[in-house]
Amino acid sequence: MNQLLQMGANTALNSPKGEVTVSYEISDAIDISLTAFLLTDLEKVQGDNGIIFYNQPESSSGAATLRPSAKVGNTKVHKIDFDLSKVPPGITKIAVTLTEDNNTGFSNVKNLKAEIRSGDSSIQLTPANFSKENGIVVLELYLRNGQTKAKSIWRGFDSGLEGLCKNYGVEVDPVESIKPSEPKEPVKLSTESKNKSSQNAFSSINLEKVKGKINLDKGQKPIIIDKTPEITATVSWKTGTDYDIYALVYTKNGKQVDVAMFGATGTPPLSRFGNGAVEHMGDVGRNSGSIKKEIIKIRLTNDILAVVPVVYSAQSNGTGSFYRYKVSMSIDNHNGTSVTISSKNANNNDRIYTCVPGILQNTEDGVIISPIELYSKPNSEYRPKLKMGSSNMVEVMMDQGPKNNYK
Repeated sequence: MNQLLQMGANTALNSPKGEVTVSYEISDAIDISLTAFLLTDLEKVQGDNGIIFYNQPESSSGAATLRPSAKVGNTKVHKIDFDLSKVPPGITKIAVTLTEDNNTGFSNVKNLKAEIRSGDSSIQLTPANFSKENGIVVLELYLRNGQTKAKSIWRGFDSGLEGLCKNYGVEVDPVESIKPSEPKEPVKLSTESKNKSSQNAFSSINLEKVKGKINLDKGQKPIIIDKTPEITATVSWKTGTDYDIYALVYTKNGKQVDVAMFGATGTPPLSRFGNGAVEHMGDVGRNSGSIKKEIIKIRLTNDILAVVPVVYSAQSNGTGSFYRYKVSMSIDNHNGTSVTISSKNANNNDRIYTCVPGILQNTEDGVIISPIELYSKPNSEYRPKLKMGSSNMVEVMMDQGPKNNYK
């Protein structure tokens, strides 16, 4: 049975579960994200688990699951599955929303439409014209007297994601004033305060991508860049000592793989992992160049959750601080975006041998880069260890892994 639902109208669904599809004509001028909010009777979220987006695509209860977006000809399609029989206690509604992340507004979005499929029913929803709105509540799915219902909303917000979040009780950190030539920092959303001693844990929700040449410092908000077929992590330093780069890879099954040209206790050398998904391009040694570089190539697969490049100098290589040799790491997606993290917070302590400048988190919509700039304890030759944090992001624990072999 097919049905057309006008703006502001509601209808009963013949099943508590189904799927919502949002589609529109593809354009280089627009970048649209779908976010769902699980709401109470007061139309507020209960916590971070009440926000469903690309980096948290499924609610813990199974009430909502965001599917990977897809291209069908010249059309982009977003899908989210719902099952209101599985909503947590206190949750009575799911709001499905869109944001236009290039800030060009939904007036530039052509052939925008939504569809609800539930049981044997198909319900079509078409909006009126928009102008400069860059955030929209498309529809609501809710429970009323034991009945599952849907309402066509199409309400717009000029303040985009920030407006949507404030509407649903999500705290939004103010976005700093940014010059037009500078990259735009992502919005941070949080419903509770989080602090991890192991690193500046990523507890924010970022829905904006950045492009161009970007410098990140420890303490700055993470950013997201386009995921391309090949990304390189290049570490550079002034000549005078012999640093080495290696990578820690964290997979979906919770396994850590060390890609390094040298071994550690119980961990043999491994120059490439996953048929070249993460590959060390060779040790430069003590060459005569004024600037030395080592490179890790990264070809992210669905099995990889995170890659953590590590900079290391064994005691046998001679002393020298990360600060003195101006160590920095650059992440390049070879599509117009490079992100540099420098060891600005290092001191002149010659007995610190390991630095983790940043972490790359693999998501469906891009690569999140967090500038954590962590250092080992003095005299420690132990590698870092990775773990999955409570915010569903991989975290780094310094000095917790195997001891490096002297080279």
